[in-house]
Amino acid sequence: MCGIVGVVSNAPVNQLIYDALLLLQHRGQDAAGIVTQQDRKFYMHKAKGMVRDVFRTRNMRGLPGTSGLGQVRYPTAGNADSEEEAQPFYVNAPFGLVLVHNGNLTNARALKAELFTTDHRHINTDSDSEVLLNVLANELEKATRGAALGPDEVFAAVAGVHKRLRGSYAVVAHIAGRGMLAFRDPFGIRPLCVGRSADGTVMVASESVTLEGTGHQVDRDVAPGEAVFVTLDGAVYTRQCADKAQLSPCAFEFVYLARPDSVLDGISVYQARLNMGQTLAKRVVSTVPPAEIDVVIPIPESSRPSAMQLAQLIGKPYREGFVKNRYVGRTFIMPGQSVRKKSVRQKLNAIASEFAGRNVLLVDDSIVRGTTSKEIVQMAREAGARKVYLASAAPPVRYPNVYGIDMPTSEELVAHDRTVEEIREIIGADALIYQDVDAMKRAIGSLNAGIAGFEASCFDGVYVTGDITASDIARMNEHRVKGGEDEGDSSRLTLPNATVA
Repeated sequence: MCGIVGVVSNAPVNQLIYDALLLLQHRGQDAAGIVTQQDRKFYMHKAKGMVRDVFRTRNMRGLPGTSGLGQVRYPTAGNADSEEEAQPFYVNAPFGLVLVHNGNLTNARALKAELFTTDHRHINTDSDSEVLLNVLANELEKATRGAALGPDEVFAAVAGVHKRLRGSYAVVAHIAGRGMLAFRDPFGIRPLCVGRSADGTVMVASESVTLEGTGHQVDRDVAPGEAVFVTLDGAVYTRQCADKAQLSPCAFEFVYLARPDSVLDGISVYQARLNMGQTLAKRVVSTVPPAEIDVVIPIPESSRPSAMQLAQLIGKPYREGFVKNRYVGRTFIMPGQSVRKKSVRQKLNAIASEFAGRNVLLVDDSIVRGTTSKEIVQMAREAGARKVYLASAAPPVRYPNVYGIDMPTSEELVAHDRTVEEIREIIGADALIYQDVDAMKRAIGSLNAGIAGFEASCFDGVYVTGDITASDIARMNEHRVKGGEDEGDSSRLTLPNATVA
């Protein structure tokens, strides 16, 4: 999971891209990078860390030009400790290309071998994004043999990319001296939208909030399989480049990943979470009589809309019972369960007066490992709660995700091969209520009738690309992120905060 942005303007863009990355910080906190272009020359700065830490005044001065792109990274494959794997990536032929990518290629290993043996291209990192860049470069080279580079050649290259890639990918690239290219995989798994400002600046970004927050009007979402090519003078060309395109956006974007003030594929993330709270309320009432619930308390922060809607529908007060410390640093690698507990308690603190003597219903957006949920339930009991019920706005997470979300292996998922009662016993709640998979899909899908389905593999085990086997998942698990300070605590609280302003 990453956040990407690209800009073509008639004014310097370094500050604009920086501001856009701040609005995308929730999508990746491991590394950040910006490339700008001036006189066919690229200027790049990237490093590990948050946007505010990576870019200083001296770095910004070294990023001249009126077009560029940027990325914030949350790695799911490769080496989290390697600054070389921070994006953007660059290759000098043909033309000179820089690229940022959000998603995960499921056939990266095969492509890497193919690039070496057939295309004679060298890949220097473990990043699938570098593989993607070289596939694009090779297809551009083939499309322009004996011809100048124009929109037709660019779109022919993207069509070739679609034929070779498998998995999820939203991409922004700059071709030196030519323009900006953005495209999305044929299933539209990862989000991407395009817009324009009053002065003619064209921006593409992962979420609509990025455009709105930087003074741009959102035109529309990039369609699955579609490519958008923007020349350096601001002319915009678009074309469907995939033979078979079908919009199946990632359901987990609406559950947790995206900011609530974003609109993805015509769906308000905030309204989707309200709808999930409404359907969850029906599940709660059928499991725990409302008379046995005194108060509804969200686990910060993505669960708040669902918790508010649920509380209203069952007629119980909504209270903020946990305070989240936004300024806690990452937890360094240390052995043992005790470190995970310390991490949760540093990041959350209970307001005892909201728990004392009450039967509380805690609402979370999702439950992944269960380690965090178990600790939070215990915190509620220590704060004086008589009974602690736990409701999840998402269905049980039973399967790994292979499309760019760092979901653990099946064995690490608390819901894998377990009944709800078995999970409840592990977590220690007096009752555990999950959202229903079909109800979740209806709650989100009702906001856009044009969406036929969702990529919801972590909930239902159905991989929309149709090419994922158990052996593929096992192989990809071998290439999950190595290193990183939070390796000992990959519970959901260590994921980027989806509502950071």
